[in-house]
Amino acid sequence: METNEFKDRAVTYAAIDIGSNAVRLLIKQLEDGLLPRFNKVLLLRVPLRLGFDVFSNGGSISDRKRKDLVRLMKSYKQLMRIYDVSDYRACATSAMRDAANGRDIIREVRKKTGIDIEIIDGQEEARMVYNNHIENMKGQRGNFMYVDVGGGSTEINLLADGELVCSRSYNIGTVRMLNSAVTDGEWRRFRSDMEDLAASYPGINIIGSGGNINKLYKLVERHDKRYPRMHTSSLQKLHDKLKNMSVRQRMEEYNLKPDRADVIVPAGEIFLTIAAITGAVYIYVPVIGLSDGIIDGLYTRHMSRSDS
Repeated sequence: METNEFKDRAVTYAAIDIGSNAVRLLIKQLEDGLLPRFNKVLLLRVPLRLGFDVFSNGGSISDRKRKDLVRLMKSYKQLMRIYDVSDYRACATSAMRDAANGRDIIREVRKKTGIDIEIIDGQEEARMVYNNHIENMKGQRGNFMYVDVGGGSTEINLLADGELVCSRSYNIGTVRMLNSAVTDGEWRRFRSDMEDLAASYPGINIIGSGGNINKLYKLVERHDKRYPRMHTSSLQKLHDKLKNMSVRQRMEEYNLKPDRADVIVPAGEIFLTIAAITGAVYIYVPVIGLSDGIIDGLYTRHMSRSDS
């Protein structure tokens, strides 16, 4: 993608998020005006479920899914051309980080499609998740924990009075849990860290990110009408009902897709575990994710180049 034509046309950014459960393409266009505002042009989500290979298949992505990923990247590249994308970034997270053949697949994608995929570590993933929301938190009093639950990992960012305290990543994700691939040691580290943070920063508010918490928010019976949040007791009630149903029953009763109906239960467990340890009463759901953070980073990079 050419990046030196911003003055001649509307600036359009694309983010490709290659996750453990799904691969997303988000395209946004920058509006004219004094403040940076984006219009969502396109959002596609394809459930390649790479993590099911990596976490249960000896640590490698299968040949079939490798071919599917190459085909999907070819399609995404054509869509970026159609939408006249000015700049893009493609990031791969937990499944590709752990895949024994991840680097080989990235080289193949680059050779056959021209798309450069970056494998980002958990710390960078955690920071990118809240990037597009952080400006709203500057000067905000109180303790806020951003929690992004993915298929292969969970990222948290703790902010105290608008300042970032820590960013951490755990190999605890919905696909890993379904494949019994989370170690006891990782669970202990996770719980111990949450207990330490809760003790040091009382009154933590949780801000949830990811497709599962967005869906849970839509399904929960009682919403807070003033804010995009749900009471943890309402989430617990929904979670108890979901976990006692089969995947087929969840699909039928809640109109869930197959690749959402299985992972939604372990996602709820992770959020509720954090809420129980921290004592959080509400989970705020502003509908943010890694793709949004990627685009925010592209915009910031563009602005820094313009100012130099």
